[in-house]
Amino acid sequence: MQLPFPLVEEPDEFTSEKGRKLFAGNNSDFLKGVVAMDGLPPSDRIEVCFAGRSNVGKSSLINALTGRTRLARASNTPGRTQEINFFTLADSHYLVDLPGYGFANAPLPVIEKWQKLLKQYLSGRASLRRAFVLIDTRHGVKSVDEEIMSLLDSSAVTFQVVLTKADKVKVSDREKVLEQVRKALSKHPAAYPEIVLTSSEKGDGIATLRSIVATLD
Repeated sequence: MQLPFPLVEEPDEFTSEKGRKLFAGNNSDFLKGVVAMDGLPPSDRIEVCFAGRSNVGKSSLINALTGRTRLARASNTPGRTQEINFFTLADSHYLVDLPGYGFANAPLPVIEKWQKLLKQYLSGRASLRRAFVLIDTRHGVKSVDEEIMSLLDSSAVTFQVVLTKADKVKVSDREKVLEQVRKALSKHPAAYPEIVLTSSEKGDGIATLRSIVATLD
């Protein structure tokens, strides 16, 4: 019997090539940082967003996907960058970097303003095809991850879990983490039924994630 929320299988040759072409040749550029809904670019192309706790490896993953080492920049201070950052991908996609959540050092008004913007963005963006929720393989799903997943449920936005930093965890220990993640996902109706396992440092799962983005329509 197949487990619920299995790991995504590696893409076939055709799908892999489609993903490679989409992300090939420095096809990505920073477009703008948005702090209010009226600053959003036109929803005229397929859009995917990346959400995750601070220090989950979101910037590293976006850089690995695009092959641009400094396209997305990490902030050392959680909660400092309260912008939704848009990156163009070829002429057909937007990659959207949401600020890391779980702002231990951010003032309450800043958190409230960000949460309001996030809710407006998620519920009002017709071109948003999928949210990728990044989870650190070393730690599994935390309560702040549950909050963003519940928000995605209520916004009716399909989200897919991407486990980051998989190379930091022994293969023998991964199953325990996967079991915890699967149990958490079973409570969320908007969860896509496959998990992506990645390592930005080693390149694991990057071709698979590229293929997923390339085949969304």
